[in-house]
Amino acid sequence: MLEDKNQSSTPLQQLGEFGLIKHLTKDFELVNPSSIKGVGDDAAVLDFSSEKTIVSTDLLVEGVHFDLSYMPLKHLGYKSVIVNLSDIYAMNAIATQITVSIAVSNRFPLEALEEFYAGVALACNIYGVDLVGGDTTSSTKGMLISVTALGAASGEELVMRSGTKENDLLVVTGDLGGAYLGLQVLEREKEVFKVDPNNQPDLEPYSYIVERQLKPEARKDIVELLEKLDVHPTSMIDISDGLSSEILHLCEQSEVGCNLYEDKIPLDPTVISTSEEFKMDSTMIALSGGEDYELLFTIDQKEFPKIKGNPNLTVIGHMTHRNEGAHLISRNGSKIPLTAQGWNSFTGNE
Repeated sequence: MLEDKNQSSTPLQQLGEFGLIKHLTKDFELVNPSSIKGVGDDAAVLDFSSEKTIVSTDLLVEGVHFDLSYMPLKHLGYKSVIVNLSDIYAMNAIATQITVSIAVSNRFPLEALEEFYAGVALACNIYGVDLVGGDTTSSTKGMLISVTALGAASGEELVMRSGTKENDLLVVTGDLGGAYLGLQVLEREKEVFKVDPNNQPDLEPYSYIVERQLKPEARKDIVELLEKLDVHPTSMIDISDGLSSEILHLCEQSEVGCNLYEDKIPLDPTVISTSEEFKMDSTMIALSGGEDYELLFTIDQKEFPKIKGNPNLTVIGHMTHRNEGAHLISRNGSKIPLTAQGWNSFTGNE
């Protein structure tokens, strides 16, 4: 699955570490004024002048965070960047630079890494970020990826998790649950393939949710939209571990409670139909699935007219006094305590 067996493959030893980095990064050009010096020296040089610098790092491990039997390397390179950019946008900041470090075993030829870096390059081009550094090394256990993203924002624009207050509205972008269900479809087809390698899966009915898993997008557009609408979030977080976990993070950091309304949670029709197919509850998938990389934020009620009717944004609840706790208000009106049941990277369990 890693490579086309008919193509020639170049062992990485042929280039050496520095030759490999030079080869993989030769076509990356710097586009941000804050990028003074990128790849090629002992360290990158960045100049953010009077703005605050935002930094986020993620580690992705083969067999824990991704499965190369159905994750194309180009998609993996793209997604590795996106999951980090999402953290920068979740601070209401603009991402400007990334570093990419990888460790690979000797089953990966140069051509496989070229595919991975093609995905990195695509993300850099689409989101306007510069690759300014990284490292490559060998691994005895498959592939490991570490991406660090940097961004900038003025002090007034920055949004933390800790700024929301009682009666603020809880708002989410896009729709939820698709990435988790896309993963379920891919895992199911992998098992079918193991039994019958000649079986070619028909993923067309699931194209939206499979793309949500394999090629997610970060919501840079929302940061730009909020500025255009003159909306100032009081707190913000990205949805990587499931809606309930993220709401509880906001509640804990801001010392408030929350009422989340089940009938307000935005679900794509494919999510609803695929949930039924897998005999799963679509609300639970939205609450606990994760990897949607949408933004969850709060606003003062007086800003509601500015976002009312916007197709990108859905008000799904409001913040309450901390003594009330965090609850899901079900469709029949009952109050159910919210629990964090999202992704746990130490157990690998949902």
